[in-house]
Amino acid sequence: MAAVAGVTGQSGDSGTPPVRVLIVDDDALVRAGLSMILGGLPDLTVVGEAADGSEVPAAVAAYAPDVVLMDIRMPRVDGLAATEALRAQPAPPEVLVLTTFNADEQVLRALRAGAAGFLLKDTPPADIVHAVRRVAAGEATLSPTVTRTLIAHVTAAAPHPVGPDPRQERALRLLTGLSERERQVAVALGKGRTNAEIAGELFMSVATVKAYVSRLLTRLDLNNRVQVALLVHDAGLV
Repeated sequence: MAAVAGVTGQSGDSGTPPVRVLIVDDDALVRAGLSMILGGLPDLTVVGEAADGSEVPAAVAAYAPDVVLMDIRMPRVDGLAATEALRAQPAPPEVLVLTTFNADEQVLRALRAGAAGFLLKDTPPADIVHAVRRVAAGEATLSPTVTRTLIAHVTAAAPHPVGPDPRQERALRLLTGLSERERQVAVALGKGRTNAEIAGELFMSVATVKAYVSRLLTRLDLNNRVQVALLVHDAGLV
């Protein structure tokens, strides 16, 4: 675990404190590259680094990051276990998973655990910066196209359970408590629809759709729209 030299703590142009980023990756070159990409911007600051998931609790306690860039594959404690443990804590930072695969079962596990999205390691620098800013603002970093790809992947990979399926029973129980309109929006998210597409299908304004999505996240105690989509899939509604 290491602090990053040269952090100035300068605020962005808006006068708000910069977004604090912790980089967790066992590859020193990857950490250095991400630090270079993020470290020179007025609204972002890399406050520390960690080389393994086992170092994450101490690093988060020491540096109080807003966003953690988390590698999946690390030698002692992988990024999945680290994400699950971190997101189970009160008021945790947001997590962006770093991976080399865009439809990996491990990515799905990280999203179920509460990661706000994932980045491929060959993502262009400008897109990495944009993703960190989006996550810090409370937005998921998965496009509807990626959501549809992930849902298709988990549908194809999921075994058919023998007897009652606890995951399906839980999903149905949670969704049963929704209003009819909330349920319609949830199913549309499960299909990977954009806010604009949902608005057109359900004859709402985009602002109303956004309000429904926010309400769904609160009522279902979920972190982002991808988790809603996965819950709808678990319930067998798409």
